[in-house]
Amino acid sequence: MGKGDGDRVVRCERGHLHWGRYGAAGLLPVSDGHVLLQHRAWWTMGGGTWGTFGGARDSHEDAVTAALRETAEESTLDPGLVSPLGILREDHGGWAYDTVIATVERTPPVGPASGETEDAAWVPVGEVHLRPLFGPFAKAWPRVREHLRRPVLVVDCANVMGSRPDGWWRDRRGAATRLRDALAGLGDVPGLGGFDVAFPEVVLVVEGQARGVESVAGVRVVSAEGSGDDTIAELARGGARTVVTADRGLRARCQEAGAEVVGPRWLLDRVAY
Repeated sequence: MGKGDGDRVVRCERGHLHWGRYGAAGLLPVSDGHVLLQHRAWWTMGGGTWGTFGGARDSHEDAVTAALRETAEESTLDPGLVSPLGILREDHGGWAYDTVIATVERTPPVGPASGETEDAAWVPVGEVHLRPLFGPFAKAWPRVREHLRRPVLVVDCANVMGSRPDGWWRDRRGAATRLRDALAGLGDVPGLGGFDVAFPEVVLVVEGQARGVESVAGVRVVSAEGSGDDTIAELARGGARTVVTADRGLRARCQEAGAEVVGPRWLLDRVAY
């Protein structure tokens, strides 16, 4: 089984017909308050409407791989410019469509690359609803619009280290470094920030003797100049934040700031630390 083996019409458990034996996936790039939309060619399903670039997944592909491939086949967008934020899934039972939301650092000119695409445009987020939208995308857009920013996972280093009696107090900086390195391998996270699958920014807040630990690829380390709790509570503001701590007082402050809060066990079950 290989390239193109997903190109087939299937019937889901709801009795609807869909394109994609193994489901389908589409890409929604976000940049500077705009999203990139495809104007579908007249002869395609929903011809003349606007939606995401995408199509059937092949048997060997995950959602991100399929969405990037389909976008490269249908448009001139360079996949190398794309950084996934997360995946929103529409599950029909036996068939699902995955919308891969991703950032692009700038808004490069994008045009058609196949007969399936009439045009492509960077559309201001506030004007998307004004266009004639492809039916399934129109239905999904209210949820999608709420997830156009990268989810952030803020980790209370002292609290997570303190949840395990492994002698961390003898070398706080060393223990913080080990936690940082474990977080660098976190990868995608199911159910974070409202996404079905999230690719979060990870922020590790250190304080006291653990200050001075440097950031690495995949983990931004913030050294609290004063109270670590104050720094974490401030980082909890801004939406799409999840804080890892078991401290009751800090938990209440973060929830008041609008963040979700999970305990250290949630994190330790997901990393090799």
